[in-house]
Amino acid sequence: MFSKSRINEPGPKAEAEKPKAPEAPLTKPSMDFTPTAPKGKAGASVLSSDLTVVGNLRTTGDIQVEGTVEGDIRAHLLTVGESATIRGEIVADDIVVNGRVIGRVRGLKVRLTSTARVEGDIIHKTIAIESGAHFEGSVQRQEDPLANGRPAGAVRLDTPASAADAE
Repeated sequence: MFSKSRINEPGPKAEAEKPKAPEAPLTKPSMDFTPTAPKGKAGASVLSSDLTVVGNLRTTGDIQVEGTVEGDIRAHLLTVGESATIRGEIVADDIVVNGRVIGRVRGLKVRLTSTARVEGDIIHKTIAIESGAHFEGSVQRQEDPLANGRPAGAVRLDTPASAADAE
């Protein structure tokens, strides 16, 4: 199985005198990652349908929610999937709601598709509501809906009035 050969013996090697053939160019190791999107433009983060997040989410990128989020979401583009449920405020430049949102929606462009169910107020610059969408709440147009937080005197539905007044 093992044999002793002259290759391992000390002394001048015969191969050292031969000119070496040009080697093939090295390829990148498979561990290197080359992004497919342009720099600064990563793909959307996807929260799958079997995922439940309890807490707030904040990103400057894009999020697609298919699962459940119990907390506020801030993003550049937010897509609420048909199987998704969000309990909290959502704030984004662009918002597309296909699923259920229980809480306030604030966005420059807001679109409720025919499968959307929204229970809460919508503050927007532009809005589109498709036929078949369910919506309970008020709609308010503002030039910059992202600049404002909660309007003065507003009370969240899940917060006792005394706690909201202390804020």
